[in-house]
Amino acid sequence: ALAIGALEDGPQRFGELRRQLQGISPKVLSASLKRLEEHDLVTRTVYAEVPPRVEYALTDLGHSAAVPLAALRDWVEDNVTTH
Repeated sequence: ALAIGALEDGPQRFGELRRQLQGISPKVLSASLKRLEEHDLVTRTVYAEVPPRVEYALTDLGHSAAVPLAALRDWVEDNVTTH
């Protein structure tokens, strides 16, 4: 869910996502992105450059999932306090 939220503003590279999602390990982020790709929520595009550039982006299905997830994030921010 956090990766979907991070990709709402457009395609991002792995490192950009990792910086945005502070505290997530590369292994967990990689596994999460693979699962999202398997479920057609995210696309992974590899550009033939040196060094290779890989970008992740939401699919149409991913964008549609972002809507209720954003509402849930808003609700959590409004109703859950951190101690």
